[in-house]
Amino acid sequence: MLTKTFILHYLYIYIIITTFASIFTHPYTISSPSLIGPRFLLLQKLNDNWYSFWKCQSTAQGDGLLATEFILSGGLAELLQEVSMWKSRRACDNLQIKRYVHPNSGTRRPFHTLITSSIRDHSTKYFDFAVIGSGVAGLRYALEVAKHGMVAVITKAEPHESNTNYAQGGVSAVLCPSDSVESHVQDTMVAGAYLCDEETVRVVCTEGPERIRELIAMGASFDHGEDGNLHLAREGGHSHRRIVHAADMTGREIERALLKAIESDPNISVFKHHFAIDLLTSQDGSETVCHGVDTMNTKTHKVLRFISKVTLLASGGAGHIYPSTTNPPVATGDGIAMAHRAQAIISNMEFVQFHPTALADEGLPITPLKTRENAFLITEAVRGDGGLLYNLDMERFMPMYDERAELAPRDVVARSIDDQLKKRDEKYVLLDISHKSRDKILLHFPNIAAECLKYGLDITRDPIPVVPAAHYMCGGVRAGLQGETNVRGLYVAGEVACTGLHGANRLASNSLLEALVFAQRAVKPSIDHMKGSHVDQTISRWWDPPVIPMQLGCTILDKIINRTKEVRKELKSIMWEHVGIVRSTTRLMAAEQRIGELELEWEAYLFQQGWEPTMVGLEACEMRNLFCCAKLVLTSALTRHESRGLHYTTDFPHVDERSRLPTIIVPCSNMNRTWSSRQLHKQQIC
Repeated sequence: MLTKTFILHYLYIYIIITTFASIFTHPYTISSPSLIGPRFLLLQKLNDNWYSFWKCQSTAQGDGLLATEFILSGGLAELLQEVSMWKSRRACDNLQIKRYVHPNSGTRRPFHTLITSSIRDHSTKYFDFAVIGSGVAGLRYALEVAKHGMVAVITKAEPHESNTNYAQGGVSAVLCPSDSVESHVQDTMVAGAYLCDEETVRVVCTEGPERIRELIAMGASFDHGEDGNLHLAREGGHSHRRIVHAADMTGREIERALLKAIESDPNISVFKHHFAIDLLTSQDGSETVCHGVDTMNTKTHKVLRFISKVTLLASGGAGHIYPSTTNPPVATGDGIAMAHRAQAIISNMEFVQFHPTALADEGLPITPLKTRENAFLITEAVRGDGGLLYNLDMERFMPMYDERAELAPRDVVARSIDDQLKKRDEKYVLLDISHKSRDKILLHFPNIAAECLKYGLDITRDPIPVVPAAHYMCGGVRAGLQGETNVRGLYVAGEVACTGLHGANRLASNSLLEALVFAQRAVKPSIDHMKGSHVDQTISRWWDPPVIPMQLGCTILDKIINRTKEVRKELKSIMWEHVGIVRSTTRLMAAEQRIGELELEWEAYLFQQGWEPTMVGLEACEMRNLFCCAKLVLTSALTRHESRGLHYTTDFPHVDERSRLPTIIVPCSNMNRTWSSRQLHKQQIC
């Protein structure tokens, strides 16, 4: 008794002596908690910046420890008040305080509780903001909201492995005196077959130039002309030169600059190799609320739960529902599928953009030894710089299809190439830029030149074999002008979102632009939501955790993985054959039936092997997301009875102005749902 009293008195004296000066001269933020030993009170000085306050208590069963993390910004009075509350409650608590000076001023942040939450072990982490995805949208957003709280950036592979990193062409923005916002708006509307939301288009085209200037200020290096100004390229569908670029590696340069800024920000924690499984949601009356996300570390095979006040989905697209795609292997539609399972509205999924010119390995002098995981993109800028398309008889064909020839929008060029291949029974066409000067080609397209040269092709002398490949999802999670969704606390930006900018077909180089603009626009409402939110202490216990199926044993798990790979290959084949560039109602219905059967067969196989609905594994979870996205594309395509933009069907070959409306998929809880269409956990009722 005497010892406990002594420790309590010592604690108060120690707090006063060690924290008084710093508390009133510095604002604070909080780090993640840890668990330590039996029940006691202790204030530990870790270093000049860090203090840890502990009160620990054994569980009733005596087999573990309980901890509650109280996140506090404020002064000595608030800290002592919390100590008194802890003392009376007999809870087990950990408080870590870190000095924090707001980058824009030396003033203290207002006193407020950032997060209050309860944990049992290290399987749960608590942040103000959880960002799923490490492309341009996720990173740009993270850098802004980190000025107001703690941020977790959750990425499926290495941080640089995103669609952004593979973007070659550039970012479109009105930066030339002869260009205008109105012209950019008109080009976007025309390319999108007038299905674009005009207000969204105007917002993006107007705010775009400032977003470019911000990137340059952050250290992104773009090409400049001899006059010292930014070199602006032109691409298909654009009436002016307005593409800011870094040779043919623009995305890589933007990603580099953003990751460098992320690494130096103490309020941002990056969790690489963490696969997002499902969003954590509850039902508050008629409204769905997002509280974070469950993830799986694909290296350690452990589940980690993130509880956050705000979640941003910036996870990219779903190119891998097709056998050939320019997307990196991580693009399996995880964000779209998670959002759909969480009752988010999905829109315009029928509009899958096939890039007209991916490198056709079959036409290279030296065939690659290994099949590529993703097709190598030949940027739109090659045609913008004067590249011409020929069939294998060296007949130029684009003028036969469209008066804009090679500068027509992507949907037109992709359909034209597809028509040539089918009529002539050929595997690829040729894209020729060799009539331009060697120095100019190597200056503007060094990455493409180097890749082709690996396989014996000199693009300064010979044409490039190309073929269309799945490239970009114009549809996705329906978002408002602030990136908000119908799920409270959930925001979206980048390819995973459907903002209304792209309509029925994306204008070249508008994707990075949209990501930058909406990442910024989502910041203020996210901060407002974070400040007005409260997280219950027991929230992490609302959902049962996903289970890693180690008990099934290696033999069974290998069988499941191998069968899943076969099913994945078959799904891709069905999508390419029946839901590709040119569609028909008969083929769409056949695909719908076969994919439905394939999904049920696969799930039955899993469960026969001992798999349970709460179990997770990378291959199985990716497969359920691919099934989910493929069905969303099919449902949307069958709904649209016209040909518009990227959706071309032989049964309805013309535009129908009565159908000039977005396709909306509203959540329906009464559906007969498969494993891929429902969350692993039961949704909580608030």
